[in-house]
Amino acid sequence: MIPFLSFEYQQRLLRESLLNKTAKVFDSKYYVLGKEIENFENNFASKIRSRYCVGISNGLEALIISLKALGIGPNDEVIVPSNTYIATWLAVSQVGAKIIPVEPCQTTYNLDPNKIEENISGRTKVIMPVHMYGQACNMTKIMSIAEKHSLYVVEDNAQAQLAKWDHQFTGTFGNINGTSFYPTKNLGAYGEAGCITTDSFELMNFAKAYRNYGSTRKYVNTIKGTNARLDELQAGYLNVKLNFIEKFTEERRKIANYYLKNLDGIDDLTLPLQAKNSHSVFHLFVIRTKNRDALQKHLEKNGIGTSIHYPIPPHLQKAYTELNFRKGSFPISEELAETSLSIPLYPGLKIEDQKKIINSIRQFFN
Repeated sequence: MIPFLSFEYQQRLLRESLLNKTAKVFDSKYYVLGKEIENFENNFASKIRSRYCVGISNGLEALIISLKALGIGPNDEVIVPSNTYIATWLAVSQVGAKIIPVEPCQTTYNLDPNKIEENISGRTKVIMPVHMYGQACNMTKIMSIAEKHSLYVVEDNAQAQLAKWDHQFTGTFGNINGTSFYPTKNLGAYGEAGCITTDSFELMNFAKAYRNYGSTRKYVNTIKGTNARLDELQAGYLNVKLNFIEKFTEERRKIANYYLKNLDGIDDLTLPLQAKNSHSVFHLFVIRTKNRDALQKHLEKNGIGTSIHYPIPPHLQKAYTELNFRKGSFPISEELAETSLSIPLYPGLKIEDQKKIINSIRQFFN
């Protein structure tokens, strides 16, 4: 069986370093907001060339705090992709703002900049692009629109650590940005973890206070905050894995390019399009076909695991029935949900397994 995702290679490579880090944190007797978090914040900020990084308990909290730092609340509107994972929408809901979904480009699956301006109103305050599947959005156009209309930008960078748009890392364009280090991410912890990146000293200070009960000095609370601190042990693990992120990213790109070369030319199979100026890190390798369900069953019979990202768009989820969207409200997102299939792609995926996956897909279409 070829699993959709396997950590075996990473575990084998990192096991000793991770166990040593566990012992180091245990022996430090300092388990909350200690040196590991401080080091990780500095290391990650340096890696993506952001001025500041703030460790947060998870990616959703990172987005919520980012919006709160900008003062977003009731009566404000936030533009989001219609085809993202629901966490992007939930962040907007949690601050009481109104969700304004905008359809993606049908080729890149990213927020379509050409559809943003028609959705801007007098209440719009934020554009929240999501770098879907590891490919950077067109940040040149998005930042230009934001500047033209005096809007904030908050990047959801959960799927795209080390991705670039026009040689600049994602997570460094927006005013303040959130990312996730959930275990399945390109840079994954061994539990819940996330962070905020920003070049603003004021926004960084707000985030550091808000994640810690609204306090930066013990027993002195300047704002009404929450408990959303990055765990010290998870920060330690991320410090270890950060040393391997370039290696793992190149492995992902190598596998993706092998797929692109050997799956090219199959009728009724759409491969990921690499947008000009975008350097993808292939968090996922998503293929599309009208025969998606039959292909998934065929691959399963051949011992190949797959996944669907995402089978139900946010506007059709029961959680958002109050928005009164219906089937057909966002046809591009709905088509993507009905035709997309993610195939195995992760560091350590053996070449013979890659060949089996390719041959099985070709066999299905033949």
